[in-house]
Order: sequence, then C-alpha cells, then structure tokens
Amino acid sequence: MDNNNTGFEIKAEQRQSWTSIAMVWAGGMICVPCLMVGGVLASGGLSIGQIVISILIGYGLICAYMIFIGMQACDTGLPVSVMAEGALGKQGSRYIISTILTIACIGWFGIQSATCGSAFASMIASMRGQEAASGSMVIICTIVWGIIMLITACAGFKGLKWLNYIAVPLLVIVCIYGIVAAFTQSNGAAAIANYAPEQSAGMVFGISMTVASFALGGVISADYCRFAKNRGDVVKSSLVGVIPAGLFMLLTGAVMSIVTGQYDISAILASLGVPIVGLIALVLATWTTNVTNAYSGGLALSNLLGFDESKFKITTGIAGAVGTLLAAFGLLNAFQGFLSLMSGLIPPLAGVIIAHYWIICKGKRENFKIRGSFSAVGLISYAAGAMVACITGGTFANFPGLVEAAPFLNKPFFVGPVNGIVVSLVLYVLLAKLTHTGSTD
Repeated sequence: MDNNNTGFEIKAEQRQSWTSIAMVWAGGMICVPCLMVGGVLASGGLSIGQIVISILIGYGLICAYMIFIGMQACDTGLPVSVMAEGALGKQGSRYIISTILTIACIGWFGIQSATCGSAFASMIASMRGQEAASGSMVIICTIVWGIIMLITACAGFKGLKWLNYIAVPLLVIVCIYGIVAAFTQSNGAAAIANYAPEQSAGMVFGISMTVASFALGGVISADYCRFAKNRGDVVKSSLVGVIPAGLFMLLTGAVMSIVTGQYDISAILASLGVPIVGLIALVLATWTTNVTNAYSGGLALSNLLGFDESKFKITTGIAGAVGTLLAAFGLLNAFQGFLSLMSGLIPPLAGVIIAHYWIICKGKRENFKIRGSFSAVGLISYAAGAMVACITGGTFANFPGLVEAAPFLNKPFFVGPVNGIVVSLVLYVLLAKLTHTGSTD
C-alpha cells in the first residue's frame, strides 16, 4: 500500500518549530499526574537522591525511544497508530494497537478530568467557606471541564500550542509557591532536613513509576513530532521539552508530599495554603495535558474505525466523552493500577516500530511500506514484549487473585517497560530475519 493514500500525512505548511513542539511536551509534563507520581516516589520511601536519579534515568529511557519514534514520524508524517501498520500489518495495528492506544488515551483523559474536576470543586467550596466539596459537585465539575477540554482538543495542534503558552508558566509559578510554602511551614524545613525513610521501595520502583508516568506520551510522540521540520528538531524538542520539566515536577511533588504526608495534589495545595489563583493554574495545566490525550485518542480511534484524519473531530469527541464519563464515576481511584497496566502494554509497541523502521527498513522513508492484513512477526513480537513487561514490571500484582493462581506472572526484574521494549525489538528483528520479512513486504 502506498503511504500517499493514508489520509494522515503532514503538508509542508503544517510543519512547526521545535520550540512549539517542545512547549507541547513541557505542557504534558507540567501537569497534576506528574506531581502525584512524585508524591508516590516519596511515599515509596526513596531518598531525595534516589528520587532525582530515578527521574533522570526514567525520562532518559523514555526520550531514547521517543526520539526514534518521533524521527520516523517526522520522516513519514504519520501518527503512531498508522506507523505501527508497517510492523504489525494494517489490520493488526487497526484492531489491536489502535484499540490499546484508544483505551490508554481515554483512561488518561479520565484521570486528568477527575483531577481537574476535584480541584475546581475544591476551589468553589473554598470560595463558599465550605471545608470540602460534595461528591455531586465534584461530578458536575468533572463533566463540565471534560467537555471544555474536549472542545479545545477538537481545535487540533495550533489551539494546543497557544493554550500551553498560557498554562505552563502559571503552574510553574504555583509549584514554586508550593515549594516555598512547604519550606516555610512550621515544620516544613525540618521535615525535609530530617527525611530519612527506614524502608525504600528501591531505585527500580522509582524508575518504573517515572517511566509509567510518560510511557504513553513517549509512544504517541509521533502524533506531534510528525509536525517537526527535521530529525534534529525532534531530538531538541524531546530532550528540552521532557527532562527539565519532568525533573522539576516530580521533585516538586515529592517535596510537597514529604511535608504533607500525602500525594493527593488538591489536598496538598489546600494544606499549603495555595490561593485560588493556584487552583486556577492547576486547572489550566490539567487542561493542556488532557487535550493531548483526547487528540491522540481521537487519531487512534479514527484509525481503528477506518477513517482518515478529516474525521478526527468526531472520534476525538467520542474518546473524550467516554473519558469524561469514566472520570465522573471514580477512575481516579484506580490511578496507580492504571499506570502499571499502561507501562506494561504501551512501551513494547515502541520496540516493534523502532525495529521495523530503523533496522529492517534501515531508517529510510522510501523503504517503509504499510502492510495489508496482519503481520505475525510483529504481533508475536509485541505480545511477547508486553507479557514480559507486565510480568517483570509487577503489573499483575494489581490483580492478587490472578497472581495467587499463577505465581509466575509476577517476577519483578529491572524495569518492566524497558524489558518489554528490548524483548519486542530483538524478537522482531530475529523473526524478520528468519522469515525473510523485508521492508518491501
């Protein structure tokens, strides 16, 4: 099948500067879930040094595969759900990978909407002099903000870019305020100075949680890096947009969590005395990140349903509406389990995509072809990588009954998502060579 007929290519006039794309990534990192993950690292007993190293290694690993996927997207102009058709076959990518990506994006949209709704409801309650927002108010705010975010997502890349220019600096200011407030509390400085946890979940836990926090973003980077002007811009936008912002946000979340003893960001901000403008910034930052989830979910759903990009507003609306409903009915409660599941299922997709384009196709656009039907080589490699990622990353530990029945499903080793990428990549190359599956198949 010729790539010129996919209906997803980027025209020359649609290309964006690397700073614009970096701002999208910074907007994705400067968000509430990153603060929450930082809090999870602190609650896991990691020292400040371990937290910093875990963050740098985790985001370094993400940037490594993110850059390769992004450069392929820049070369081809295709979103990740279509790029995967080269390794998995058109039907394999459409019905399996696009489904997983759609679910992942919808799930993240739901988590972000729930967080935003909770924060906004708390702000309204505070303005009314109430101690806490009612459950019905949280649900109403979640649905309203889910709809607002959804409308923005339908505006596409340009609307997202300008929204980030406003929201990112605001949340940075709020986070700085939060850190200052944490240190100036009566026991804040002492809590940080005396922080010496007796038990630590370990560096592997820290790296795994960091990778999980942006595992999906690293893979769907193709949806935005396809707007880059060249490969160099992909590298610059990824490194500058992800690592500094990610380090700042997770470390901020960890520090605030150490002082307050929890990682519910709305509760943390309330306990630190953050003013109303802080919660407004929090809502805006959640808004920018959630738009990327709805947009990528819409693209994946378009591919799943066999539509081209002209229908993305319809599919984005569907994805966002489902995510909003999930948010209204308690998806936030499954935050950590959802992170673990996504960190097992999503990264191995990067392994087969990278193996196909950069090794089998030698990194040349002219060698990249979209295959029809299903590719057994790609699907077997992806399934094996995903299984290894889940087993070694502790994903199945979130399902106690399953692990009790089959103990071999929980064998922690190194970093599950990274294990999955390596297995899917190596296995794809080996099977492709053995079956003589070439770039022109």
